[in-house]
Order: sequence, then C-alpha cells, then structure tokens
Amino acid sequence: MFTHIKAGGLNDFFTELQNRPQRGVYFYRISNFNENIRSFILKYYDAASKNGIVIEGGIPNPDNKMLAYYNDVMGTNFNLDINFITQSLKKWLPRMNVYQNREVSSAIYDALLCLRNSGKTESVLKNAYIKFMCWLYYKFERIVSRLGGNNIPKILYEGSISRYELMMLVILARSGCDIILLQYSGDDEYLKLDPDSKYSVMLAVSPALGFPTDFCLKKIREENRNIINKKRLLGEKPSVRACTNAWLKGKGFEELMTPVKSRGADSGFFYNFFVKINGVENKMTYLNELYRYRKEMENQGKKFVIIQGNIPLPKNEEISKIRRNNSKTIDGLIANMAENISYPNHVELQRLIINAFADIITEYSHNDGMNINRLTGRAVYALCWLKRYGDILFRGMKLPETSCFVCLGGCQNENEAIFVRLLSRLPVDVLLLVPDKNDKYVFRDKSLYEINYEETLSVSKYPEDASELRLGTVAYHAEKELDRMLYSDSGMYRNRQYGRADAIVIKTMYEEINILWKQELKYRPNFEAVDDRVIMPVIFSKICGVKDGNVNDYWSNIKGLFTADTVLYDHFPIIQAGAYNPLKSAATDFFRNGRLQRDAIKKHKLYKYGVLREEAQEHILDKIQLMINKRIIKGTLESGVEYAIIATVLNLDKAIVRLIQKFDFTKTNPKIICLSLNEEVMTLEDTIFITFLSLVGFDIAVFVPTGYQTIERFFNSGVDIFDEHEEGEYMYDLKAPDFRVVRDTNGESEPWYKKIFRKGR
Repeated sequence: MFTHIKAGGLNDFFTELQNRPQRGVYFYRISNFNENIRSFILKYYDAASKNGIVIEGGIPNPDNKMLAYYNDVMGTNFNLDINFITQSLKKWLPRMNVYQNREVSSAIYDALLCLRNSGKTESVLKNAYIKFMCWLYYKFERIVSRLGGNNIPKILYEGSISRYELMMLVILARSGCDIILLQYSGDDEYLKLDPDSKYSVMLAVSPALGFPTDFCLKKIREENRNIINKKRLLGEKPSVRACTNAWLKGKGFEELMTPVKSRGADSGFFYNFFVKINGVENKMTYLNELYRYRKEMENQGKKFVIIQGNIPLPKNEEISKIRRNNSKTIDGLIANMAENISYPNHVELQRLIINAFADIITEYSHNDGMNINRLTGRAVYALCWLKRYGDILFRGMKLPETSCFVCLGGCQNENEAIFVRLLSRLPVDVLLLVPDKNDKYVFRDKSLYEINYEETLSVSKYPEDASELRLGTVAYHAEKELDRMLYSDSGMYRNRQYGRADAIVIKTMYEEINILWKQELKYRPNFEAVDDRVIMPVIFSKICGVKDGNVNDYWSNIKGLFTADTVLYDHFPIIQAGAYNPLKSAATDFFRNGRLQRDAIKKHKLYKYGVLREEAQEHILDKIQLMINKRIIKGTLESGVEYAIIATVLNLDKAIVRLIQKFDFTKTNPKIICLSLNEEVMTLEDTIFITFLSLVGFDIAVFVPTGYQTIERFFNSGVDIFDEHEEGEYMYDLKAPDFRVVRDTNGESEPWYKKIFRKGR
C-alpha cells in the first residue's frame, strides 16, 4: 500500500508518481485561507475534475435501491478475510486489474480490522463493508480503475467529514489517491475523529486567514467556467502583463519622468503607472513642474494626451461608428463590443485592450443598480474615447514602451473613471492631477497610487510653452488661499462664483412676494449650492384682482416692486404673433435627434450672443434644451413648437440679453413685471419668452386685475409653471399710470427719474 508523505510546497501535489521522493501520496486538510490557497484550490479542483472526483457536502449513504442491487449481485455473506474481500471485489468491480484489486482489498481489510480491534460487532463490520463496497461502485468506480498509474487520481472533499467517510478516504489514499479536505469552519470537528492527525496532515498556511463567508466549490466552478468563457469570447491571452506602480516610491513628478527602460527588466511585463496627485507640493513651482513633465515626455519621444477638465463627450458621429447589437447577457455584450477593438498591425496590443475591456465591463456589471442598458452606454463611451485617443497613444507603439494620458482636474464622472481605469491596464501612464483638491467625483481602484499634498492651487490650463508659465508671488497665492477659505461652504460667495444654475418656482402667499422680491437669491428659502451649480428659488406669480378695489394702493404696490433691474411690460402682446424673426428659417438646423446643435448655433452668422460670457451663453442654451425637454409649451416635439422656442430665445431684446450677461446667480435676480389690463392675451412667442426668463432665473409678476386667462393659453395642461393669487375684486378697463409720479408702498416721494427704470417694448 501507499504511504503518506509530506509536501515541500503546493506544487508537489501535482508532481507525477515517478518524480516523488518515494512511493507515496498526499492526504492534507486545509482550514486557513489566503490568495495562494485560492489559486491552489482552483488548480487542484481542475485536476480532480479531470482525473479524480470532487465531493461537495459529503458522500450520500447508499439508498435502498443500491443496497438491493448489491444483495442481488453479491448476496448477504461476509467474512473478515482478505481472500473473501479480494474475490468479492473481482466480481463487484471487474474493471480493476490484479494490482488495483490487491491494493484496495488490503486497504479495506485494514480498515475493518481497526474497527474490530476497537470493539465493534460483526454486524457493524458487515454494514461498514457493504457501505464501502457501494461507495466504491457508485462514487469511486472511475477512480479505482486508474490506481497505480503515474498520474495519481485526486480527491477534493468539501464539508464536515463523518467517521465512515474518513475511513473510505483513508482506504483510497492507501490505494494510491491524493486527497485534500476543505474545512471552512476550522479543524475542531476533524480532530474529534483523528485527534493525533494520524490519517491526514494540516496544511501550514501563511499568512493564515479565515475562509471568506461566500467561498465554496460552486464558486470555484463558476470561476473556471468564466475563465473558459472568457477565452472563448476573447481569444488568446496577451503574453505580457501590466506591472503598475511597483517601481514607485512616492517621489512625485521627478519619479514619474523615469524612462521605461529604468523601471524594470522583466520581459513579461510592461511597467506603467496609475497615479493621482491631490494638491501641490509647492505653489511657486507647480506650473514649472507641469511644463517640465511635458517637455520630458517630448524629449523621450513619448506619445501623450492632456485633458483639461471634462473629457469632451463623444459626438453623434463617433457614437454611430460603434457597432453593437442588443445583447441580453454580459458575455454577449463584451463579445459584441470587443469587435470594435482592432489593431491588426499590433496583435499583442489588441489582446491587451480586449482583455482589459472585458475585465472592466465585467467588474462594473456587479455594481448596484447597473443593468445591461446602462452598461452598454458606459461601454460605448469608453470605446468612443479609445478610438479618439488610441490613435495618438498607440500609433507605432513597440512594447514595453508606454504612452501617457494626463487629466488635469481628475475624473469628473463614472464614464471617465471607466475609461481611465481601462487605460491604466494598458501600456499607458495615467496621471490624474487635482491641484485644487476639489474632487467632483471620487472613485476607487486597487491599482491607483495617490500622492497627497497640503497646499492647494487653482489651475485651469496645462502650460504648453514657457510663455504660459504665469508664476504667482507668495502674496498672490496667500490671497487665493484666503479666497478659497472664505468662499468654500461658508455661505459667502465671490462674484459669479457659479457658472451653472437651475431655477425652481417657489410657492408663496401674495404678501410674501413683497418680502422676497428684493432679497438676494442666496437668502431665499430653498437656495442651495450643489457641486458646481446653484438652485435659485424664483418668483413666477399671476396676481388676479385688485385688493379691496383700491386702485391707488394697487398701483403703489406694483411700483414698490421696481428695482434697477426691472423691466415693465404694460400690455400684451409683448411680441406680436408671426412677427419677423430672421432666425426662424435657421432653427430647423439647430435641433436634431432631441438635442440642440450648439456648435451649429454658435457658428451661425445671425447668432448674436457670442459676445456674452461663455457661462451666460451655455446658461441660455441649457434653458432652451430644458424648456423643450419638459414640454412646457403646447406642441413641443409634436408640431414644431421647439423651433419657435429656439428662434424666439435666440432673438431676445438687447436689454434682456444684457440683464442675463450681468446676472450673478447668488445675488439679486432681474425682474419682469407684466400688466394685463384688458382682453389681450399672450401670444405663443410671449409665452416662450416669459417661460424662458423664469427658467433663466428672473422673477416674474403678472398683474391681471380682470382675472382673465390671459397667460395660460399656450401652456400644456398639468404643467405647474406659475403661482396664482386671487387678491380681490375684478376690475376692468384700467389704464396704467405714469409710475414716475406714483408713490410706492414705502411712501417714497423722490422723482422716479432718479431711479434706473426701463420700460419694455
């Protein structure tokens, strides 16, 4: 019979019999875990599946049918005699040769002899013998017919082993099988059966950790299946792998300039880095370091891409070039999308990219809330950017060379994070620079190496040449630091600190309008600054009737709302229906596939907002898109009203445009007062105009003493766009006074000409 021998290392378990130090087998149990053990179990599982058996949850006892068949073939006789067992096995398992029969018979005889010596009765011995015979026939028949060969059969047992199961495994080990017991809950239960570890050896594990709660052979099976599927889907694995950051010691830019040849010499790897630098080490030299890093890449002949702020979104034509089908599974999605990755002149690079893409998409598929449609969108963005920047990063590349991708400002969203994580697994140095330490989006990656500095610095542009190295003095940077402290989460705001804003109409009592009207937005209820935008609480109210029928007080209350940035429209329509608008004919070119064509708008010869601040232009275009998306106006996206919206908003009066240019989203907002004194109603253009100004952030008060529906006509039903107040008696045929001589509600008597006041068209 075979003897139990000790292994010198995990690879010994896979050594053929002829190469072992003696004619022996390994019988070990594993109660502790680490990554090496995970890899070993995966490999041993594969070997046991091919040449042996995997037992999950124990060996079932023979059922009545099995026992009945045994009795039919073998009868009911039993003798504790080696010749009896040998002859019985010859009949019961005829495929075993003489050698195999002798080994198994001897092992069974020894096991039964131990039972008798421990005081067990003849009946117990017979039951144990029949159980062993049934197990050999129904569970281990394909193993025993392979005993004695150079490739030793392997058994992997998962579960809490019983006494007779242990005896069965001892019989198989002595007959020539390697055996591994997996004990996820520790060794205590086993030691109750074998307190001196006579039959098996505990495998020494260092570092010794507990098994993960979800670890099991079923999971190993899934991992094996995934490996097979991945190879089927993605083809051959690349022959080189990434060695990311292993050579770094945290010395900042100086170390990042290390040439590839000096990073490592193993030909099986390419040596890249994935680094994020938060803050700056020295404000006075930071821009110099950026410039010097760029020059060093140029000197090394390194291909690089530098992104400032957001990675520009894929254009429609880029997205349309990504071939894709409606996949229902993650594997199908990966296989389908990977067809877009083609580097026929560099097969190894193509394998690297495809495998990295598969790893990233598979990982993100496990995130909470991720579904196949969202994942497809993420994959399309990544592939669009890969096509766009890959032509620069990988053109003419010879491994183990690396290119470089720099993001000044870090990642802004999940799409960008997926893309930079994909690049970090390729022969690309990925550098994320966040000098102002104001992360808008934070992500995690086990390979990301972070360097943190205390100082912070606002840098909007990566210096391309020496002329752009505008170095500040110590006093200048101190002032900027003070500015950052004062205006960061303090409730104080610098001039035009925010470039983006959303308006929400607040519900008020009529009396509150006078209180809130002249308040700065930041003091109004529900004002909020979130990331890079603010939420502006604005007033859009229709006031019906005249309180107590007192016309003088009525006009005085209206005059009390006048501010320096108030525009008065004392009648409807403001814009005549069908009035000439030179942009009407061009509007159809400005909106396609549900989106404004912003580049086309800005390049058009009749576009007159190009002189405005970029933030103001984008604010205007954002609100056009929002008005269309929300379908506030009847006929939007149904009968072409979206084109009327675009043409009307792009042809605003100069006075209104100047108010938008001047508007600071945290301070007092511009005002519109409309008087609707007769039966005249808003035109479609009026409705678009007023609605747009509300979305931009204007306060709007429409006074309708008649109570008529003069402003509702073109709003979609169910759209809650304005607040309506019933304030008194309906009155008709009123005439707007000369507000220059009307006393306001505060009793002001100075002439109105001393105030700035504009009357609309």
